[in-house]
Amino acid sequence: MSDTHAETVLFVRETMLEQQEPPSSIVGPVGWARSNLFNGWKNSLLTVLSLAFVFYLLSGLLPWFFSPTWYSTSLTECREILAGHEGACWGVIRERWLQLLFGFYPSELYWRPILTLILLLLALGPVLYTDYFPPKLLYFSAAFPFLMPWLLWGGSIWMPLMVAAGFGIGYAVFAAMMKVANAGISLFVAAVVAVLWWIFLAAPVANGIASLVPLLPLEPVPSRNFGGFMLSVTIGVTAIGCSLPIGIVLALGRRSDLPLVKVLCVCFIEFIRGVPLITLLFVASVLLNIFLPPGTNFDIILRVMIMVTLFASAYMAEVIRGGLAALPSGQYEAADALGLDYWKAQRLIIMPQALKISIPGIVSTFIGVFKDTTLVSIIGLIDPLGLANAIRADTAWNGVYWELFIFIGAVFFIFCFSMSRYSMYLERKLQTGHH
Repeated sequence: MSDTHAETVLFVRETMLEQQEPPSSIVGPVGWARSNLFNGWKNSLLTVLSLAFVFYLLSGLLPWFFSPTWYSTSLTECREILAGHEGACWGVIRERWLQLLFGFYPSELYWRPILTLILLLLALGPVLYTDYFPPKLLYFSAAFPFLMPWLLWGGSIWMPLMVAAGFGIGYAVFAAMMKVANAGISLFVAAVVAVLWWIFLAAPVANGIASLVPLLPLEPVPSRNFGGFMLSVTIGVTAIGCSLPIGIVLALGRRSDLPLVKVLCVCFIEFIRGVPLITLLFVASVLLNIFLPPGTNFDIILRVMIMVTLFASAYMAEVIRGGLAALPSGQYEAADALGLDYWKAQRLIIMPQALKISIPGIVSTFIGVFKDTTLVSIIGLIDPLGLANAIRADTAWNGVYWELFIFIGAVFFIFCFSMSRYSMYLERKLQTGHH
């Protein structure tokens, strides 16, 4: 027998096959729908029922929203245009939207609140988006809180300058006291001197200088003319801007080793958090005048700003205290190992991390404060909801409800949603952990 030799030939491909597109049934919108909406008869049935329900809702809502009543001048005219069909009466928004935005602010002076809003956005830019604005704009951000009341209320610019001077005087006193006392006593004395300046001397000095050198006088606008979203934004921005630093101080005070400081901070926080905001607003509106000297003219909006700020500060303090408590003790020990004193440790190591942890709670508090500004209608200030009642008191629009509330709700949603999105952006920007 002869041996049979089997030869094996190996074939090796020298070129790669071209990549083929995946089947259209598993990628793109069709693939997503198949894997998420129609992957089984139960999900398919639920999807069909949900689509039918959504179609039923939209078929009723869309004709109501897109009704041809934009140029109507009364509810009666709306009903004539709709001819018995259901539909929104948007003419009330077209006719009264300026009043909803500015209240009873003089129409020839609308440029002042509009300019204030533009300057507010410019001042917030370098604070909120540090990567996109030059650092020098922070000087304008620091000056804006003194420009805002002058633009909105009018009068001489010397009054906001004297208020700003109070901070300069306080800083000078603090620097002088630091040579003979510790930081706590120096800060307390400086704060007392600044408050005394604002209460007793700022207004007389400003009026005296204004009578000699009337610099950039603006037509005064009384607080009773403030209203609408301008009032809500003014109170909300002031409370949000002031409550964060006050809340930080209260949170540090509550965790302090000094018994007196800790007791004072705990009592303030627990008292404010245990009392409804509406009660504090009544105190600001009615009772506060009883404790003031006779003839004292303490602006009602300023009183409300102070009370809302104190209310927000107490909640902010608890949010920040939670952030401080969440930090591991190793961070405090690292600060001690570096030889940092208390304030440097808080500024450089502890507080930045605590604030980053507290971002969701801080923004939630901000959103709650902004929405709570509608409560001022209870004490006679004309917020957007109060204006809605005033508009419906007009015989031409008596009976209009949904349109006004939808417009007000949409504007509030824009503000609150913007704050929520910014908090998400900030969390992503400051994210340093590993996933």
